[in-house]
Amino acid sequence: MHELGVVFHVIKIVEEVVAENELTQVSSVTLELGEVSTVIESYLQDAWKWAVLKRSEHMKEARLIVEKIPAITYCTNCKQKYGTVEHGKICPHCGSEDTYLVQGNEFSIKEIEGC
Repeated sequence: MHELGVVFHVIKIVEEVVAENELTQVSSVTLELGEVSTVIESYLQDAWKWAVLKRSEHMKEARLIVEKIPAITYCTNCKQKYGTVEHGKICPHCGSEDTYLVQGNEFSIKEIEGC
């Protein structure tokens, strides 16, 4: 389960922001999670609940908010975009396999709320 490692990394970054901004408490962290990223949200939430209690004085009560980013693929043949999860690599408009993912693989910290 690499989600625990991901959570440790997020906690490290948030702790750096806490120090830089002289915060005393973090109430929430919002992550953007791509639909086809390799991170499983339920595992991420479970790892978060355990890790913030064990690894951070400033984040013991912090909620993890996850915003999903839909996976979108672009076809270079017909210049159309389509939902990756629904159709995969083959373009549903023209049948081409000359496609690439334009969004949906992201994992980033969007917002840290604290005082």
